[in-house]
Amino acid sequence: MNVNVIGAALIALLTFAVSPSYANEQTDERASTGGAQTLEDILARQKGLEIDDSFRRENLGQPENAAPTSSELGTLGGMSNADVYRGIRYNAVDIKVSNNGPAAEVLVQDGGMSWLLTRDNQIRSYAGFGIGGVLIALVAFYFMKGRMMIDGGPSGQTIERFKAFERFGHWCLAGSFVMLAITGLLLLFGRAVIIPIFGHQANSVLATFSIWVHNNIAWVFMLSLVAIFFMWVKHNIPNKLDWDWLKQGGGIIGNAHPSAKKFNAGQKIIFWMTILLGASVSMSGLSLLFPFELPMFAKTFNVINAITGMGLPTELLPHEEMQLAHLWHAIVAITMIIAIIAHIYIGSVGMEGAFDAMGSGQVDLEWARQHHDLWVEEEMSKASPNPSGQPVGQAGK
Repeated sequence: MNVNVIGAALIALLTFAVSPSYANEQTDERASTGGAQTLEDILARQKGLEIDDSFRRENLGQPENAAPTSSELGTLGGMSNADVYRGIRYNAVDIKVSNNGPAAEVLVQDGGMSWLLTRDNQIRSYAGFGIGGVLIALVAFYFMKGRMMIDGGPSGQTIERFKAFERFGHWCLAGSFVMLAITGLLLLFGRAVIIPIFGHQANSVLATFSIWVHNNIAWVFMLSLVAIFFMWVKHNIPNKLDWDWLKQGGGIIGNAHPSAKKFNAGQKIIFWMTILLGASVSMSGLSLLFPFELPMFAKTFNVINAITGMGLPTELLPHEEMQLAHLWHAIVAITMIIAIIAHIYIGSVGMEGAFDAMGSGQVDLEWARQHHDLWVEEEMSKASPNPSGQPVGQAGK
């Protein structure tokens, strides 16, 4: 028994003593021959971590690294199946397929796991914390500041703020955006929220419906975006009044009522954010609607590299283009949702009389003078004043 115990101890000591050198030999051998990946490699890839795969990438189809054809593991003409599979994975072999589509020759693409993890972790977190954060902030602001009231109360007289076609364009854009936001969030949070609460069947129905609505309502959003741009762009050119408006907090912070024309600086920020981010989210959306037909990121990265020297990748597989388009689409859309929530708050419960501008199109004259005094002066000068001092055809009870 003592001999057995001593022998076992010696074997254990020898094992621990030789293991490091054996591991080094295996590492060296793997680096020189393109040996198999380790469990650590697999786990790191599943976590989306960067790994050094040069030991495989640099050993594609090298006959001198393959087993001899006379052995049991003989190769096919000097190239082993592992070499073939690595070549397919790294898109380094000449593949002929019957389908001539732009992505047909890419049989293996590694970016799927990284895309999925980014979508399920970072994108969901950004959406959850961003949207939840702005809602909490607005509720807190409401209880601290209260509703912005018209000084002295409404005058009872109105002035036309927006014409019918302007309101129609606004509500087409707003309604389509709300539908896109709801369906997009249902798709983003379906597996994490809907399945645990309502089950797979409910999520399947909601996801199918959301995809159909999202893909079709998108056209209304894009057309409305173009209409809104041409209707209001001339009123949203920045000027020195905007800086004064911002310095005074726009009347939202403090009690000042800085002068403004038809659109103040805050509204101009919302306008240009909607136009620019809306155009960007539309372009990425079109890329997703027509898979592999509208690649844009490789060319964009090339321009960015030329200007900044950042070194972004400019050779992207069709699948990588689609993955980047999806992530960018989600990031921009969530950013717009966060900003539009604040816009909705100001235009509804946050400010007395603001909703009338897009409701009936007629706003209280005192409200207009308080928030857009220079615009009121312009409107008054367009028509001959009646005895009450208001423009004929624009003021009323």
